[in-house]
Amino acid sequence: MDSESQLRADYLFLKNCVQSNPMVPIQQQWLRSMLTMVPQSLMEGRDRELLTEDLLKEIVRDYEKSMQRCVLRRALIKPDIEELNKLEEEAPLPSLPLGLDFSSTWHDSYIKAKKQIISTLHILHPTMKTLLDFGYTAFFNFLVVDFSSTRLKGPIDCKSLKTDASLSCSKAEDKIMSTWYQRVIGLFTQSEALDGVKLDQLESFYNCVAVLMSNQLKELLQKTTEVFVKLFDPEERSHLPIFKMDLTFDENRMEFYPSLQDLEEAILFVVDCIGQTLQNFQTVRAWLTGGTENLDAELPAHTVQWAKSTLEKSIRDNLEGPKEHFKGYVESYGWLVDGTAEERINRFIAEQHSFDEYTTFIDEFFTLKKEIMSLPEVIYFPMICLNCEDLKQGLANCANNFAKMLMDKIFTDYREENERICSECEAIKEYALKVPESTEEMVEIMEYIKKVKTKDFQELVQRSKECCRQMSYLIDVYPFTPEDLELNTTAIFWPKKINLIFKEHDFLIQQSKAEREQEVQQKCDNLHVELDKLYQSVTELEEYSELDRMQQV
Repeated sequence: MDSESQLRADYLFLKNCVQSNPMVPIQQQWLRSMLTMVPQSLMEGRDRELLTEDLLKEIVRDYEKSMQRCVLRRALIKPDIEELNKLEEEAPLPSLPLGLDFSSTWHDSYIKAKKQIISTLHILHPTMKTLLDFGYTAFFNFLVVDFSSTRLKGPIDCKSLKTDASLSCSKAEDKIMSTWYQRVIGLFTQSEALDGVKLDQLESFYNCVAVLMSNQLKELLQKTTEVFVKLFDPEERSHLPIFKMDLTFDENRMEFYPSLQDLEEAILFVVDCIGQTLQNFQTVRAWLTGGTENLDAELPAHTVQWAKSTLEKSIRDNLEGPKEHFKGYVESYGWLVDGTAEERINRFIAEQHSFDEYTTFIDEFFTLKKEIMSLPEVIYFPMICLNCEDLKQGLANCANNFAKMLMDKIFTDYREENERICSECEAIKEYALKVPESTEEMVEIMEYIKKVKTKDFQELVQRSKECCRQMSYLIDVYPFTPEDLELNTTAIFWPKKINLIFKEHDFLIQQSKAEREQEVQQKCDNLHVELDKLYQSVTELEEYSELDRMQQV
């Protein structure tokens, strides 16, 4: 084998080895940035997603091919062999932009910049190392707020969360001020702290100290924020706090307390509270010189935005269960409070239904009340402890009130019926026990009582029995007043009293008959006496007539 063939074989072997190495993939962020450059009008259409996918695949292929060529040309020098050029048909590398001059060396400028960095940053000064040690010791296992054990303590309300966060931040700030900050100030009050620092470098030296201290405080706040956000990780809920929430019933409205918005604000308040902590620490130079400049310990805006957006999404996901549970209440019992139940009752009353139909409708509300009260009082979700007792009690009272509206109606009818029965029986009693003043009146009373016994009294007995039946239902579900009980007792016992009144009436009629017969007999006797007297008078007149005739003779 000649030298060119050997060289070509070696090159192809090494090329294959280089190309077989793993390639750094293109970053997804770059692809997204490329897509943002595409006009919006081209991103619309039915096949937009397929076209976008094809475009991204083409970009990835071009990127990988370019990377392979770049790595290959950096690793190997292609030998100048004509046959090798024929085997590899590659496009030439792009030419460098015109007008750029890379002929000058960079070494001198690099050395100059390095010396300037060393002289101004002071990062390698021994005091900086001590300052870093202070920060590591103080903040290694320290958080401004720590709610990792909150779940073990049970449900917490929003107000307590905000109070605990505020107190924790305040205590953490006081602790850091009395430990880490005092050690830092103590360090810089020693003359050894400025060893090797020239007078004209003091400002840059203290600026470096301020930046280092600011970074330590920012890192602590950022770590605390990340740990707090981690508590709401949907894939790790072992430390997820549980919040107290109630389903309330107020003025015929069903709602959450606190509201979903209040809960979200309370959780996001913790992020704001963390970000507002450690903002009043003076720089070392300001403390030494009596200045007012504070360390820049503000949380980066992108960290705050990330924390809040992550928490908002987690909160929305964790509130889906409570909202579905609330929706179940609305769908099942919302008609009790939206006017539907009241409309049904008013229409039902206007249609003049029977007592049994009323009781069926009333029992519907009682069954609904029982069903509501049998629902669970407390429901546990991953992030929410939902207490439904107030809503249950409110809806049960609402159903009970509607049942009471119907019971008031039938009880009013029941009382009025009892009053009518008593009134009619009183009228019968009064008429039956009336002493007739004449035979005609006695006959009239006898005919009335006969009609009552054969018809009216039977109707009264049936009505009284119906009242007894209604009472057996109402006595268990409706509060009777003493007056109602007395009226009810009177109405129930009237049929028995009427029989006694009828007997008394019969006796009174017999007595009246006897008196009337005695009066008639007396009148007859008196009439006979008068007739006898008249007969005697007539006889005497006849005798007088004969005497007159004797004188004529």
